[in-house]
Amino acid sequence: MYTTAIFDMDGLLLDSERPIRDAWAVSLPAFGFAFDDAVWLDIIGRPIAESRLKLCAHYGPSFDYDAVFLHANTALRAHFDVHGYDVKPGVRELVMALAGHGVRCGVASSTRRAEVERRLGLTGLLPLFDSITGGDEVTRGKPEPDIFLLAAERLGAAPADCLVFEDSDHGVRAAIAAGMGIVAVPDLKPACAHTREFALAVLASLEHALPEVPGWFARASRG
Repeated sequence: MYTTAIFDMDGLLLDSERPIRDAWAVSLPAFGFAFDDAVWLDIIGRPIAESRLKLCAHYGPSFDYDAVFLHANTALRAHFDVHGYDVKPGVRELVMALAGHGVRCGVASSTRRAEVERRLGLTGLLPLFDSITGGDEVTRGKPEPDIFLLAAERLGAAPADCLVFEDSDHGVRAAIAAGMGIVAVPDLKPACAHTREFALAVLASLEHALPEVPGWFARASRG
């Protein structure tokens, strides 16, 4: 049984993957480039530096990543800076149930830590987590295990005692490489065969994780 829960953020805690994708789908044509859904699905869950490299390689030397990023991000911030992204179903109930069970909870996202804290703060979720780890705090991003290992260290947990909740296949691979358990909750992209083979469960929503808390996690005192 696990003692610690680690959550991805975008596409898992927050319904942010769709608005981000949609913003890029509008911004790319504004600069003369066609949005490619297959390329976008491939970069979901990857750190921003790696996503940048893949997009630049795909669109070629005339592609100005910084200009497109600024265009998309400006539209996103104008719309979502006031109330934030929508919280996915079951998130608050699950994290609060885990806290009541004595389980320490952290976030490990490929997004920069300051942005993770900003997004979670806008929704009121930030105080529910014991630690936050961002993609800018590790050298190697998902699917490498570094971010989850750092998150576990901050939570004072051994990797084998951690259960990770992820929406992306890259995140799943990172959790497995870290020696942690994994529950997949796919968002934009269905779970691949590797994820379905190695995940403890593949769920349609975090709502479905709530009844599993007593079976997955050892009850402990948080004192």
